[in-house]
Amino acid sequence: MTKARDLANFVSGTNSAITTTQIDDDAVTNAKIANESITINSSAVALGGSITIGETKPTISSISPTVIENTQTSITITGTNFVNGINVEAIASNGSIIQADTVTFNSATSVSAAFTISTDATYFLRLENPDGNAVRSSSALLTVSDAPAWTTSAGSLGSNAAGSSVSYTVAATGATTFAVQSGSLPGGVSLNTSTGVISGTESGATAETTYNFTIRASDAESQTADRAFSITITVSINNSGQFN
Repeated sequence: MTKARDLANFVSGTNSAITTTQIDDDAVTNAKIANESITINSSAVALGGSITIGETKPTISSISPTVIENTQTSITITGTNFVNGINVEAIASNGSIIQADTVTFNSATSVSAAFTISTDATYFLRLENPDGNAVRSSSALLTVSDAPAWTTSAGSLGSNAAGSSVSYTVAATGATTFAVQSGSLPGGVSLNTSTGVISGTESGATAETTYNFTIRASDAESQTADRAFSITITVSINNSGQFN
């Protein structure tokens, strides 16, 4: 019996008594065992060649939205090779893992996952198919951040006489910019988009007028919060015109 056949029989279990001296040959080449085979899971595998074990791992290309608040929010993950029953996790930079509350398999290229994450931070995403094939995002794709929270009450900011100096400040926690989203400010009055200060010298009013407007506060993650305000400009009888 050749050493090549001894080796094949040993691997296949038909010759458990093979000794090391029988296979102690550095020259057991592919050519020498080319006509031998072993059986793996009831399938014959030829020796002297090579086999390829394929893996189909999921991939991540994008998520939407990329910024969520601390309350439960669903994100859609786009990629490839997703399988029904896939598991989704968010991983913080310190290694802590947050399991998705729910995962919905949409297709082989789309999965929806709902997260409730109490700590503001950025998170990597890890997806694992039921067969164990998995992927972790190469960067922290998900940001958890509180949206701006208004500290100035909605409604009237106050009243000012026509032609007088106007000065009010609106504020929202976490806001980095402010903008008039709708409506208009009194003539001669403007909003400082960085500080939230509304100021100027009123001009143009000839009758008592209430100016209604909505200001949008935005934060560094482009999250927004809107609030409605008003300023009333009063006109004295001397400024409203002369009666004959």
